[in-house]
Amino acid sequence: MKIYVGSLNPSKLTAVSEAFPEETVVEMDVDSKVSSQPFSDEETLEGAIHRARECAMASKADLGIGLEGGVMEIDDDLYLCNWGALVDQYENIYTAAGARIKLPEEVHEQMNKGLELGEVMEKYTQKNNVRKKEGAIGIFTNGQMNRDKMFQHIVTLLKGQWEYDQL
Repeated sequence: MKIYVGSLNPSKLTAVSEAFPEETVVEMDVDSKVSSQPFSDEETLEGAIHRARECAMASKADLGIGLEGGVMEIDDDLYLCNWGALVDQYENIYTAAGARIKLPEEVHEQMNKGLELGEVMEKYTQKNNVRKKEGAIGIFTNGQMNRDKMFQHIVTLLKGQWEYDQL
């Protein structure tokens, strides 16, 4: 089976490869059709679905998977949010969300100035490519969680829903 993933991000590709170890995972550079920094659950989910649909339309794809990271506000607090979508060859759509953690106020302030979370995290940590490595989730959980594991959790939820429908 060929699974196309709508991303070139190593964390997302690793997550899919770990959840589908026996399958061929192919990366695709596709547009999420949402802002580069999704700022709500709805926008983050929409981006994941767009990515998955684009991948599923690839002629040799059995499954298309889209994974999208974003942020969302609850009251006056900003939270990390993550969504995934799986689209099969019959255009069935499966969705799942991942962990949420509250982001520090200084990160919230920077993002309100229009910066993307990845940019803010690089300044905050003085590290390069945080979004392609541990991510904000890794920084703010002291390494107890990282983007690979967080997205793998979402992909596992997607895979389980899809497999259930195959019964």
